[in-house]
Amino acid sequence: MDTTALIRQRLAVLSPQGLEIFDDSHEHVGHAGARESGGGHFQVFIVSESFEGRNKVARHRMIYQAVGDLMPGKIHALAISAHTPAELDDIKAPPEAQGRDSGQAK
Repeated sequence: MDTTALIRQRLAVLSPQGLEIFDDSHEHVGHAGARESGGGHFQVFIVSESFEGRNKVARHRMIYQAVGDLMPGKIHALAISAHTPAELDDIKAPPEAQGRDSGQAK
């Protein structure tokens, strides 16, 4: 099983409503931590009700607990974007609906 599939399998414990995994390893070839195969650098975008009421640090800990056995072997670096379904709705809403001027970052 490839590493992306392993990450997906491990994160299933969080019952994600949305999960995207990006392998950015090709961007790190030659990096001191990059393996000869070029693997090990991933981005995870996950949406789960499990994150409700938890801050960013707690959410990251939940993810690291789920995939920790893959580190540091198969995963060298992991960028995480973890949201609740309600937060995802806020991200997708037009700026006016969020009470902000268009052009302002959240």
